[in-house]
Amino acid sequence: MSIITIQCRLVAEEDTLRQLWELMAEKNTPLINELLLQVGKHPGFETWLEEGKIPTELLKTLVNSLKTQERFAGQSGRFYTSAIALVDYVYKSWFALQKRRKYQIEGKERWLKMLKSDLELEQESQCSLNVIRTKATEIITKFTPQSEQNSNQKKGKKTKKSTKSKKSSLFQILLNTYGETEDPLTRCAFAYLLKNNCKISELDEDPEEFTRNRRKKEIEIERLKDQLQSRIPKGRDLTGEEWLKTLEIATANVAQNEKEAKAWQAALLRKTADVPFPVAYESKEDMTWLKNDKGRLFVRFNGLGKLTFEIYCDKRHVQYFQRFLDDQEIKRNSKNQYSSSLFTLRSGRLAWFPGEEKGKVWKGNQLNLYCSLDTRMWTTEGTQQVIEEKVTKITKTLTIAKQKDDLNDKQQAFITRQQSTLDRINNPFPRPSKPNYQGQPSILVGVSFGLEKPVTVAVVDVVKNEVLAYRSVKQLLGENYNLLNRQRQQQQRLSHERHKAQKQNAPTSFGESELGQYVDRLLADAIIAMPSASFANAKTYQADSIVMPKLRDMREQISSEIQSRAEKKCPGYKEAQQKYAKEYRISIHRWSYGRLIESIKSQAAKVGISIEIGTQPIKGTPQEKAGDLAVFAYQERQAA
Repeated sequence: MSIITIQCRLVAEEDTLRQLWELMAEKNTPLINELLLQVGKHPGFETWLEEGKIPTELLKTLVNSLKTQERFAGQSGRFYTSAIALVDYVYKSWFALQKRRKYQIEGKERWLKMLKSDLELEQESQCSLNVIRTKATEIITKFTPQSEQNSNQKKGKKTKKSTKSKKSSLFQILLNTYGETEDPLTRCAFAYLLKNNCKISELDEDPEEFTRNRRKKEIEIERLKDQLQSRIPKGRDLTGEEWLKTLEIATANVAQNEKEAKAWQAALLRKTADVPFPVAYESKEDMTWLKNDKGRLFVRFNGLGKLTFEIYCDKRHVQYFQRFLDDQEIKRNSKNQYSSSLFTLRSGRLAWFPGEEKGKVWKGNQLNLYCSLDTRMWTTEGTQQVIEEKVTKITKTLTIAKQKDDLNDKQQAFITRQQSTLDRINNPFPRPSKPNYQGQPSILVGVSFGLEKPVTVAVVDVVKNEVLAYRSVKQLLGENYNLLNRQRQQQQRLSHERHKAQKQNAPTSFGESELGQYVDRLLADAIIAMPSASFANAKTYQADSIVMPKLRDMREQISSEIQSRAEKKCPGYKEAQQKYAKEYRISIHRWSYGRLIESIKSQAAKVGISIEIGTQPIKGTPQEKAGDLAVFAYQERQAA
């Protein structure tokens, strides 16, 4: 994607900030809380959970009924629209998460049912291990040509494939055939091959390692089942009333079981939100940009009257806000000869950020504006690419719409707007010229994450099946590697300070420096645009895309691995396991993978390199994981 997000601080008079805070905290946020509550109690909730979405018209109907009430009235149309979009997004994400957890549980339970030790396989098949191995050899001989043939059919032509890609295809074939097999010996042979990664192992199985791997899978299932029982979204409790209710219940009653006690504890220990929900401005013309005689930039928002906010931002972002102003003025002075669909600005979000100052909340908290922009709109060549995409899309939409008979007024107005956009879209805004980035489709950069080695990069030529370069986090940072160690020491110190504060029942919120964010930017720059050919980076090797792992998979893998290590280290002692897991987490790098991913995405969007997301392999070294991530992403792209 070519979309990046920048932010700035908005500064205004105290009365202006007070009006906006009261509108967002006392009107909009309670409205969102009420919408979340009513959706969760609706009779059709279970149906929506299966479908994965809420009917849009339902949310509009709920808002229309609620805005007649005094406590929700007095908001602009943009605030009501933002509330609908936010609730829809929250529940859509929650539905998708629940559905994914169910699929994961089903898959892991199916694998766990199939996973048996060599001794169990001998007992089930009533044959010796040598007989099972002989049958497994026959299966490998039978199915290997089939897997290669299927792979070549998907590719459309013969290409060199790595051994691991062949094994991946063979593994899927064996897994599918296992469920269709009824003969005990054949099933056990399939299970033996799948357990040993499609190989015939000549070594005796290590019972301890098998037990540990099986227990790791059981832990993953237990964690997923606990997460499946998670509560539905409840919004933000700015007044603290819900927390007080939970405290009253917990002090006046005795928990009937451990689950209820944990729920009370989680509700009481959960950090409550101190700021209201943000307000989204999805329309590009909902914000008006201004400049005073001193050259200072200001912004106004539709629905807030003449409330004006001054922009305070980083120097490197001033050019973007100036471009927003220039685009708007060019369109206004040309009497709408230009289309707003070609604005560099795509959308905005108005949000409060918790501050440390005490006193009035609208002065103690910081008001921020987050703007999403399309980096392709920065140049003439990029803008032309966008124009071609939009012309194709609008033309197709108009062709389909005009084929319909008996269009109503709303549909006719839509066609008129689309035709007007099509007439003006070929008149682009004046932009500087810069050639678009052209990558080689066969070159991909895989970025793997891990516990002890946070980041590892592999540049892979997927057609030649050749790894061009590997780089660790130390090599990427170079002389700045000491900053990583300094950040690690800072995290350990803050962790110790929080621990002491908890013992003294004192506030545990300690501000952290922006050192971690700076390190992320250095890594992103090294991966994307470092000019030295001695380092693995996307731009030097003209990579077509960068492949990064799914963050949600990483969290589950890390948590399960740590708990499995703890159970092996301290078998049978739960308290000792918890202590070991805690100490182990402190001893390794604690990394904000999400922040690093966003930094890489932002830098890649500026250059024009695309980003792909894949599933990181569980087994292998960090280098192998990074290389496999790139190869698997290419295979999925070809299959699609």
